[in-house]
Amino acid sequence: MASPETAPPATGSIKRIVAASLVGTTIEWYDFFLYGSAAALVFNTLFFPSSDPLVGTLLAFLTYAVGFAARPLGGVVFGHFGDRIGRKKLLVISLLMMGGATFAMGLLPTHASIGVGAPVLLTVLRLVQGFALGGEWGGAVLLVSEHGGDESRGFWASWPQAGAPGGNLLATGVLALLAAVQSDEAFLAWGWRVPFLLSGVLVVIGLWIRISVTESPVFLEAREKAAEQAAAGARAEAPVVEVFRRSWREVLTAMGTRFGENISYYVLTAFLLVYVTVHLQLPKSEALNAVLIGSAVHFVTIPMWGALSDRLGRRPVTLIGALGMAGWAFAFFALLDSRSFPAIAFAVTVGLLFHGAMYGPQAAFISEMFDTRVRYSGASMGSQLASIVGGALAPIIAVELLKEYGTSTPVSLYLCLAALVTAVTVWAARETRGRDLAVDGNPSSAAEPGHRLRDSEPIGS
Repeated sequence: MASPETAPPATGSIKRIVAASLVGTTIEWYDFFLYGSAAALVFNTLFFPSSDPLVGTLLAFLTYAVGFAARPLGGVVFGHFGDRIGRKKLLVISLLMMGGATFAMGLLPTHASIGVGAPVLLTVLRLVQGFALGGEWGGAVLLVSEHGGDESRGFWASWPQAGAPGGNLLATGVLALLAAVQSDEAFLAWGWRVPFLLSGVLVVIGLWIRISVTESPVFLEAREKAAEQAAAGARAEAPVVEVFRRSWREVLTAMGTRFGENISYYVLTAFLLVYVTVHLQLPKSEALNAVLIGSAVHFVTIPMWGALSDRLGRRPVTLIGALGMAGWAFAFFALLDSRSFPAIAFAVTVGLLFHGAMYGPQAAFISEMFDTRVRYSGASMGSQLASIVGGALAPIIAVELLKEYGTSTPVSLYLCLAALVTAVTVWAARETRGRDLAVDGNPSSAAEPGHRLRDSEPIGS
């Protein structure tokens, strides 16, 4: 019979936790992805005017990358306090910061109104977005992972992951609707502001749901133990220091696991908009609708991949996605070059299916790599450091490769190599499925569900 601290929570309880995390992450990713879509479609004209459309787009994506640069800092700060005072409080703060920055973007004057001050203000708000998102991911997936039972953690923890396509679906859907009912002139004049201002309403809804959830029981137990140790005179290191001293291998593994997944997602969604509208010179509605269809399938299938990882393991499912993406990188652009909307939608959808196989098990996989006292810091740092060399640079590198060579082949090679980096990392990593998160210790022995690491087991056993 399971002990109280390892027994899975009631189904109703875990569903409330999942719903709160999913709604919150959907809103935060809506805010973050909205910028990426706007950077590809309108920011190049409104904030970075240039005679060469690709140069303007490149400048817009540079501010897009700034948000990624702020994410590791957000991961460190939120991770430190999340490991000290709790997951829930920090998730409320991250939602307020992200929503406020996005709402303010909808009120910004453009370059035509105030000149260089417009892109400067836009960049500052993008930094705030990145900082907030850097703390959001770790807290959201940990809150679910630490509430869920060991044997179904992959399924439950994958739901906050579905917030990414959910947010992209929402952002792209709003933009596609506006593009369908407005002329290009009206969209450039004021229509683009509507989705940013809508963020204010979404944040209020998200806060109402998020405030109602309980703190992670695993964290509360760990905090009690830390308090007892402190009373006995033990000195605790700052979580970020302990991560780099004792868990740097896990941080590198988390980065490698995210590398190909992160790059592929932004090539399949953000760069796609540039490729279809600028290079192929097709209507932006075709690109937006293709991402809309792919994101809907992505949203539904991510939990399925998470559930499969509970049966097969985190590594095999992630390898399916990474190797599949490596091969699909070449078929993807061949289908786009057909200029057929069904082919474009099919290319995006299949690509996002392979991405989902990497992304679905990832929340549980990375959570299981770290001990409770440093889990928020470790998971956030591993994830967000990968975002700098991965997602931040992906659209910029892809645009520059397209601009330099005038063909998609170098972009396909870039996408393929990124996916292979993740495949090699995961192949070399240890399986973590079934680890008891309430027990500290190396996850290498947790290859089978139900295995509980003993306090006496040495690191690396």
